[in-house]
Amino acid sequence: MNVVRSEGRTFPTHRCLVPASEFRHRSFSFSLANGDWFYFAGVWRPAIEDWPEAYAILTIEANADLAPFHDRQMAVLTRDQRLAWLDGLLPEAEILRSLPAGTFRVKRHSIDPVQATLAV
Repeated sequence: MNVVRSEGRTFPTHRCLVPASEFRHRSFSFSLANGDWFYFAGVWRPAIEDWPEAYAILTIEANADLAPFHDRQMAVLTRDQRLAWLDGLLPEAEILRSLPAGTFRVKRHSIDPVQATLAV
């Protein structure tokens, strides 16, 4: 999996969704405040020659909830946005946008999962 900046780009084909319930950055996890699942907006590439199928998650400027932790975030789509993304019903600039402040619940973990893995 890769991440790709979305600003200024169009993705007329090969759109995909990556379902998720949370994502992490260092010792923090982020989930929707309403507890619902969401999707990362992505694009995929078919297998070619010796390279298998692959996908990338698109990134956007971080919303107000995530900005204290990082300047970018993966493009999160809510359930009601998923078909608009897959079917190309809205221009990229309209759908690949930061969600409003208060959308994400931020949870601090007592230990950074990466550091915990390194300590083993």
